Amino acid sequence: MNFIQTRGNTEGFEEEVPFSHAILNPSASFGGLYVPKTLPKIDSAFIEENKDITYRDLARKILNMFEIDIDQKVIDEALSLYEKFDDSVDTAPVVKIEDDLFVNELYHGPTRAFKDMALQPFGYILSNLAQKIDKKYLILAATSGDTGPATLESFANKANIQVACLYPQGGTSDVQRLQMVTEDAPNLKVIGIKGNFDDAQSALKSLLASDTFKAKLQENHISLSAANSVNFGRIIFQIIYHIKSYFSLLSQGEIALGEKIYITVPSGNFGNALGAYYAKKMGIPIEKILITSNANNVLADLVNKGEYDIRERKLILTNSPAMDILKSSNVERVLFDKFGAARTKEMMDDLQKNNYYHLSKEELNLLQEDFAAIDTDDSYGLSVIKKYAQKGYVMDPHTATCLKAYEELKNKDLKMVICSTAEWTKFAPTMLMALEENDEKKSDLEALKKISKTLNIPITPSVNALFEKDIIHDKVVEKDAIESEILDFIQA
Repeated sequence: MNFIQTRGNTEGFEEEVPFSHAILNPSASFGGLYVPKTLPKIDSAFIEENKDITYRDLARKILNMFEIDIDQKVIDEALSLYEKFDDSVDTAPVVKIEDDLFVNELYHGPTRAFKDMALQPFGYILSNLAQKIDKKYLILAATSGDTGPATLESFANKANIQVACLYPQGGTSDVQRLQMVTEDAPNLKVIGIKGNFDDAQSALKSLLASDTFKAKLQENHISLSAANSVNFGRIIFQIIYHIKSYFSLLSQGEIALGEKIYITVPSGNFGNALGAYYAKKMGIPIEKILITSNANNVLADLVNKGEYDIRERKLILTNSPAMDILKSSNVERVLFDKFGAARTKEMMDDLQKNNYYHLSKEELNLLQEDFAAIDTDDSYGLSVIKKYAQKGYVMDPHTATCLKAYEELKNKDLKMVICSTAEWTKFAPTMLMALEENDEKKSDLEALKKISKTLNIPITPSVNALFEKDIIHDKVVEKDAIESEILDFIQA
């Protein structure tokens, strides 16, 4: 299967490229993204035949359906990394919390966040490709809290790979920050920036598109790639767990074959929602993908009003920091699928120049065929966390936003699966505020211990161990110093 570009084609770019090229070189023409030319189809016979399949075996079948140009041996070795998860068979368990509501727990990997689901196998494949063609790669990552730890964990000590990871100072939880700054591998560099996630992501995209930066890397015989969800190598693995959630409901006897479900995603950068969209297009019976936003509700405004407007917006720091994003990269892939390359380029150019674009009425109707959206505030999330903790289920602040969609957007009598993107341990101070119903924010370690005792639940050992580790990466720089800091790293 070949990949094409969301903003059309320009000189120097092939019109179609294989999967290996798209993941090694994720920046496409005009600053666009790569997408599959076609999607494989899943029919009811495939669903019925595989409803009881293990996660790893399903992943292998889906990847083979995409006909990616990766050796089967390498795919199998990459998928074997799911053995590092809590349960290598039920890698992403689907747990019932209401008669018609289920949680797809995507956080059972090494860094306790959903990014592990894609980045564990993706990192192995990318490193293998680099070794196969005997090239050295610099992998750039920008994080709002979860991509960074998962990327560093995936690429630590990998041959032919160096990683530079950007995170916003003060824009992640302490646990997320510690997961990054304590990583002790010579091929990793973690850089705090004085700014927010959008600044980090903009810097990443600018460097990916910079001929000057690439030329400096070439002087050191290094090529450039990325681990953010601008890279389709991430997205292809995010499709799989949405497919598996439907199979799990079928296997559990909660739905009948062909019965539709809702999937709800707490969304910032839209990659998770995009995975669900592709699963729907491939044939999984999904009624709609429901998007929940926090106070940074630019995605909800797009889906509800047809406007992507960040002209007067300032990023708001919330209790769900991984969703504190104003520029969502993967919306572009949906726009391309709905409206084509020329219109997508027009809108992306408008966003770049004017911080604004809008859909026509007809375009908005097309978007709303597959998506609905709603936003929440911090107080709502805190109340949900407490309510479900009292019922015996502990969810993090991002997952809590999904209950708003369950309450207000579920207009058909169908089962709903919500995506739980992180373990509670990564946001313990917020969790404790919810449980105690006060605004006093304790330290992460104090909050972890208190919640563990109060709810009689264990602290994940890898999280507990973070507080005893040495800080390896302590650099925090201004945005204009990012490039020089990275160049110093690769030349060291």
